[in-house]
Amino acid sequence: MKRYGLIGYPLTHSFSKKYFTEKFEKQGIADCKYDLFEIKDINELPNIIKNNPDLKGLNVTIPYKETVIKFLDKVDDAVKKIKAVNVIKVTDGKLKGYNTDYLGFKQSLTKFLPQDFKSKALVLGSGGASKAVKTVLDDLGIPYITVSRKPDQGKGTSMLYEEVNQAVVDSHHLIINTTPVGQYPHIKESPMLPYTLFTPNHYFFDLVYNPQETLFLLKGKAKGAKTKGGLEMLHLQAEFAWEIWNNG
Repeated sequence: MKRYGLIGYPLTHSFSKKYFTEKFEKQGIADCKYDLFEIKDINELPNIIKNNPDLKGLNVTIPYKETVIKFLDKVDDAVKKIKAVNVIKVTDGKLKGYNTDYLGFKQSLTKFLPQDFKSKALVLGSGGASKAVKTVLDDLGIPYITVSRKPDQGKGTSMLYEEVNQAVVDSHHLIINTTPVGQYPHIKESPMLPYTLFTPNHYFFDLVYNPQETLFLLKGKAKGAKTKGGLEMLHLQAEFAWEIWNNG
């Protein structure tokens, strides 16, 4: 039996367990199992590895995407830039970390944007999810500004939501929401942007996948903008994880 699982806290609702359990059933994969490892402290990880010798891979979720790195023997290049891990491959007790949020977002975004896209991006939010997004934008050569509720002390250019004006909107045609604003059950909320200024030349991408069409996307669509939600990215990052565990 090959065992896979998810570490995090709390794990009240897990996309990964449902996704992989259904995958195993649909594809007739009989020798695989996916478990939840809800741990209150990341220092419990070595015991999970030790007590589950059939463990081949783990997903990592909040709040351990960064603190897990100190337990890994190796990390891939994307992790070195992002400083966050959401997938671990276990080989003979050795752990290697990957970031499939990076891979999933990159593939989903490049499918969404026209090949000749030449504009800049506004990245809404400065939390953990924004790190993978900004690394993808760097690698694709798309300049960006981080928009947040408080002044951002990190690297790169940033501004507050209330500073987004006509000039900013006119020069930044890709708008990416990396915050949980608008996520179920808070479906009547959206990032505080001047939506009346957007046009059919804009592209709205939301990492939120529940609901599939957030108020942020609906407001963009009302102005003629192209829109995309986070469900495809979520599925892609899960499939990249499966590929890494079995081939990577």
